[in-house]
Amino acid sequence: MIKQALSIDEQLALLKSRGLVVVDDNKAKEVLGDIGYYRLGFYLFPFEQTYPELHHRTHIYVHGAKFGNAVKLYYFDFELRNLLLKYISRIEINFRTVLTYLGSIEYKSDSCWFINPLYVEADFISAFDRVVYNSTFKKNPTIKRHHRKYPHDTYAPAWKTIELMTFGENVTLYKSLKDESLKQKIANSFGVRYIEVFENYIELVRILRNTCAHGNVLFDFKPYNRIKRGPARLGSQAEYGNLYGSIKVVRYLLGRVSCNRETDMMTELQAIMDKYHFYPEISDILTRCGGLPKEVYKIEDKSAKPKESKILKLLRGIFCSSNKKS
Repeated sequence: MIKQALSIDEQLALLKSRGLVVVDDNKAKEVLGDIGYYRLGFYLFPFEQTYPELHHRTHIYVHGAKFGNAVKLYYFDFELRNLLLKYISRIEINFRTVLTYLGSIEYKSDSCWFINPLYVEADFISAFDRVVYNSTFKKNPTIKRHHRKYPHDTYAPAWKTIELMTFGENVTLYKSLKDESLKQKIANSFGVRYIEVFENYIELVRILRNTCAHGNVLFDFKPYNRIKRGPARLGSQAEYGNLYGSIKVVRYLLGRVSCNRETDMMTELQAIMDKYHFYPEISDILTRCGGLPKEVYKIEDKSAKPKESKILKLLRGIFCSSNKKS
C-alpha cells in the first residue's frame, strides 16, 4: 500500500488520534512546518507504547505523552550534535597531523608514500583515484596550484593530499598501512596501547562525527561495532554499546590532544545535561536510551590526567605555535 502525503493539519490530527497531547495547535503546526513530520517522528518514537519495537509498532502513545517533550528531545539532540562536532574536529585535525607527520618522517624519501604499494595495502591504492584523487579533488585550489607548478607530479605530496582528504579517508589510510610499527606509533601518540583498540576508537569517532554532521538522531546512538576495552575507562557493560560510552571515547581522545579542551567539552556537556535532565520525561529517555546520567562531569575529574606522549608534545610545538600567537 502506497501512503499519501498529509497536510500539516492532517499530520496534527493523526498525532492527536494516537493519544498525543498537544497544548498549542498553532505552535505544533509551526514545529511540523519547521522540523518536519518525518524527522520529528524519531523523537516521538520513545513516547510510543511499543517502543523500541520497529516491526510491530502500534504508533499509539503512552498516556500523557506530550508533543512538547518530543520537541525538547529534538533540541537536546541539536545542542549535543553541535557540541560534539566542535570537539571531534580537534581530534580529527590532530589525527590527520600525526598521520601525516609520522608517515612522512618514516618514508622521507617518498613524499607520496600514501600511494606506494610498499607501504599501503593494494585495496586502498586501487580505489584512490576514484574515491580520493578524482576530478572533484583536483579542482581544489591547493591541488590545482601544485599541479600547475609541478605538471609532472601524479599526486601532490602527503602534507597537501592527506590534509585535504576527509576524516573517513584518513581513517581508511591508517587502517591500510602495512607497517604495524608505524600504526603503533600513531596509536601510542593518543595513549592507546593496542592498534585494534585505536582503530576501534578512531572509527567510532568517525561514525559519531558523520552522525552529527548529517543531522541524524543522536539520543539513542549505537556504535556499529561494540567499543573495545581500552583506556577510555568505560563503566557498565551497556556503555560499550551506547551513546554515553561513545562520548567517553571522544573525551579520552580529546584529552590526549588538549586537557583544556577536554575540560571545556565536559563542562559544556554537563550544562546540557543539567538543562534537559530537569524534565522527568526527557531525563528518563536520556538515561534509558543513551545511558546518559545526570552528572557526567565533576571538577575533581580534572585530576589524574595521563601524561602527553613525546610525539604529541613535539607536534604541538611544531604545528600549534602559530595558533598561540593568534
